[in-house]
Amino acid sequence: MGGKGLLIVISGPSGAGKGTVCQEYLKRHPETLLSISMTTRAPRKGEIDGVNYYFRDVETFEKLIEEDGFLEYAKVYGNYYGTPKGFVKQKLLSGRDVILEIDIQGALQVKEKFHEGVFIFIVPPTMEELKKRIEGRGSETAEELQRRFNSSFKELQFITRYNYMVINDRVEDAVMKIESIVTAEKCRVERNMSFYSELKGGIDNDLSIFR
Repeated sequence: MGGKGLLIVISGPSGAGKGTVCQEYLKRHPETLLSISMTTRAPRKGEIDGVNYYFRDVETFEKLIEEDGFLEYAKVYGNYYGTPKGFVKQKLLSGRDVILEIDIQGALQVKEKFHEGVFIFIVPPTMEELKKRIEGRGSETAEELQRRFNSSFKELQFITRYNYMVINDRVEDAVMKIESIVTAEKCRVERNMSFYSELKGGIDNDLSIFR
């Protein structure tokens, strides 16, 4: 049947495990692409342009902003980060699904510009589990941990802006739910109108002999 690919936008609070879920989904679906962000920061050791990020200078990035070339962008600690619109649209038009793993503010920007995206919010099974996962990183002070936990709690308020909620109790189960969502979305009538038109045209032709 062909058609356009899906833009699958995945986000959720820190500690929900969205990165792990995305990695497992991509392992099981190598035909799906992970969107590559553009940044103005310098590459770190081992990072490759076009693989980890598209590394560009500030002038190039700001020119793209003026041309409305990003689905979303932000400036963090003096460096720009953004999702190039051209890359995503090209891959979708070729029939490939694209996953965009992104923070909530970025996801809401994408939703304003790309309504046909599928927006999935990953949540932990309980707040206790969320706290345990944040603490499990073991690289922050007690004050930083509390700040991160409070921030994650506030981020849960944005869940109503998404199409779907997936509870990440077990990674395998979360991935299966996302697979089900993607399958259902690809069966939506509005995503298959061209096929319907072809089918209806064929039926009309077949029925013409009875008129």
